[in-house]
Amino acid sequence: MAAYALRRLLLALATLWLAGSLVFLFLLLLPGDPVQAILGLEASPEARAALERSLGLDRPPLERYFHWLGRLFHLDLGASIRYVKPVGELVLERLPLTLALTALGLLGALSLALPLALLALRHRALDLLLGGLMALLQSLPTFFLGVVLLYALAVHLPLFPAGGFPGWDRPLEALRHLFLPALTLALARAAILFRMARASLLEVMGQDYIRTARAKGVPEGWVLLKHALRPASLPLVTVLGLEGGFLLTGAVIVEAVFALPGMGSLALTALEARDYPLLQGLVLVLSALIVAFNLAADLLYSLLDPRVAYA
Repeated sequence: MAAYALRRLLLALATLWLAGSLVFLFLLLLPGDPVQAILGLEASPEARAALERSLGLDRPPLERYFHWLGRLFHLDLGASIRYVKPVGELVLERLPLTLALTALGLLGALSLALPLALLALRHRALDLLLGGLMALLQSLPTFFLGVVLLYALAVHLPLFPAGGFPGWDRPLEALRHLFLPALTLALARAAILFRMARASLLEVMGQDYIRTARAKGVPEGWVLLKHALRPASLPLVTVLGLEGGFLLTGAVIVEAVFALPGMGSLALTALEARDYPLLQGLVLVLSALIVAFNLAADLLYSLLDPRVAYA
C-alpha cells in the first residue's frame, strides 16, 4: 500500500510538471500583451520597456521557464501582474469557496444518485421515468442548468439569493448563497452517478451471495442496503475520482453564472489581463486537486473491498 501510494505520488508530481509546462507553452502562443493590458495603447516605449524588465518579460522564453521552474521547487508561484500580489496568496483567498462549492455539489450528487438508483431497482415504472430524466439532465450544459435554476428559484420564486457571496462570517447565509450553485453542480453530475450506480447494482444483484440471502428470507430492502450496496460502490468510487475533477472545473463555470468570488472569477480576470503567472498558478492548483481526487479514489478501494491488493 505504501509503495503504491509513493509511486502514485511521484506520478502526480510528474503530471503537475507536465501540466505547468504545457500551460507555459500555450501562454506564449496566446495573443495579447500583458504590458499593453496594464499601460494601455498610449504608453511610451520607455514605460513599456521598464515594465517588461520589472515583469521579466524581456528575457528569452526558455530562461523564463527555468526561472519559473526553480521558484516552483520552493513552492513559489510568482506574483500576479494584475493584482501585484503573490499568486499563492490570491489562490488561498479564493480556493475555500471553490472547494466548498465542489464538496457540496459532490455531496448533493451522491445524495440524489444513490437513493434514486435503489428506488429504480425496486420499481420498474420508476426506473423508466428516472432513466429518461437523468438522460435529459446529462444532455444539458451546466451553465444552462444554472440559468434555469436562477430564474426559477431566485427570480420567479425568490427563495434563494440570485448571486454574490456574503463571506464565511455568517455561515447560514453563506450556505444559502451556495445552495443554487451547488444544486446546479449536483444535478449536472447526479445523472452520471445514477447510471453508474444502477448498472453496478444490477450486476451485483445477480451474484450468488445475493440469491443466497434471498433464499434465507432476508427482506429485499435489507439485501440492497446490507449485501449489495457496498460491493456495488467499488466502480462508483472510480467514477467519483473523475467526477471530482469535473465538479471542480464545473464549479469554475457555475461561479461565473452566480457571480461568486471563487477561482472561476479569478481565472477570467487573469485571462483578460493576460496575467501569465496567475494563470499558471491557477492551472497548477486545479491540476493538483484533480490528481488528489483520483489518488484518494484509488486508495479508497482497499477500504471498500479487502480483496483489492496493491502490488
